[in-house]
Amino acid sequence: MFPQNFLDLPGTPDPENERERIEIELLLEGIYRLYGFDFRDYSYNSIRRRLWHRAHALKLKSISALQEKVLHSDKEMHLLVNDIIINVTEMFRDPALFLTFRTKVVPLLRTYPFIRIWHAGCSTGEEVFSMAILLHEEGLYSKTRIYATDISENIINQAREGSFSIRRMQEYTRNYQLAGGTGAFSQYYTASRETVTFHPFLKENIVFAQHNLVTDRSFNEFHVIFCRNVLIYFNKKLQDHVHDLFYESLTRFGVLALGNRESINFSKHADSYEAMDPREKLYRKVK
Repeated sequence: MFPQNFLDLPGTPDPENERERIEIELLLEGIYRLYGFDFRDYSYNSIRRRLWHRAHALKLKSISALQEKVLHSDKEMHLLVNDIIINVTEMFRDPALFLTFRTKVVPLLRTYPFIRIWHAGCSTGEEVFSMAILLHEEGLYSKTRIYATDISENIINQAREGSFSIRRMQEYTRNYQLAGGTGAFSQYYTASRETVTFHPFLKENIVFAQHNLVTDRSFNEFHVIFCRNVLIYFNKKLQDHVHDLFYESLTRFGVLALGNRESINFSKHADSYEAMDPREKLYRKVK
């Protein structure tokens, strides 16, 4: 038995925080074992916020109550996955990166007879279509295969449509121009009242597929891997796992593009890359 004043002992964990952590660990373990989605090594603070966001939406008062919902309803699990996976993206996001890609990476790609690019965690596909446009303008798209993957099948299906809200086209046009676009951005899509749909030729060399960075293995060898602002939601153990996956998947002299809040530094593969542009987080595998 615990002493009567156990909860007042120095260094004793707060019982409410411990209870909540146990609830979260049990829920994530249940999700993994029942549905195959492994969120156990996501950043604790990040996953906690998202679980409570879903719990509050359902007017629930505990994570255990959320577990009851999720483990007995595929629909609730689908909604929770959508909450956990933050889909923040835009056409030519961070235009300076795409401009640097044109000037520093494209010359390397010209030396290959065929180009394979992996967009890991591609979300709804805006950056994938941006890459297709860039390569088309550089005369490389016809010899390129782009693999666009995400953990969510629903998100992949959205990306496959190539349709986006017309409300953001002014912003996207500006990004395109800042990224070194050589034509009129409007030539790549057809506009309707609420949406724009990108022309089918841009999808001809894109393979959309579900892929889980946590549990799935490498499926090809790539000259470029884009994975931007995904690793920030993982803990160190999972970040190391994904860096292993990318290292194994890149050809020698292949290029890794990370998000502006991410870095190859402090990973065990740091010495295997050289910075092509540290500001834009572009790295080339050299050994």
